[in-house]
Amino acid sequence: MAVIAQVSLGVSDCERAGRFWAAALGYVRRPPRYPGDDWIVLAPPPGVPGTALAMDLSESPVEPYPRVHLDLNAGGRDLEDEVERLVGLGARRVDWPHYPARLEPGASPYVVLADTEGNRFCVSGRSRTR
Repeated sequence: MAVIAQVSLGVSDCERAGRFWAAALGYVRRPPRYPGDDWIVLAPPPGVPGTALAMDLSESPVEPYPRVHLDLNAGGRDLEDEVERLVGLGARRVDWPHYPARLEPGASPYVVLADTEGNRFCVSGRSRTR
């Protein structure tokens, strides 16, 4: 059965996106597979589970409502604190009209952000305001 080896993001600036996602996820940059590779692959540090994330140079426009996106979990941290940390790294808040009117019991709230390249992603977790 196939497994996901990595997720690739289309970006206009591989270095900038790589710095953001490395800091956001605590990932490390893998050495290039081939001389002259102009794309970046980040992976969890040795012994830490997770899927690699690649930065692929792209000229296509960012989708305002992407069909595929990353969902991050605040990992036990307060959701607002994690969102502020990510914004401090260069993410920006997205005006997202599709937040649920109310959450089902036990559901985690989430916030939609955009990375330094405009790619949308979600962050969920416990919230001190709920």
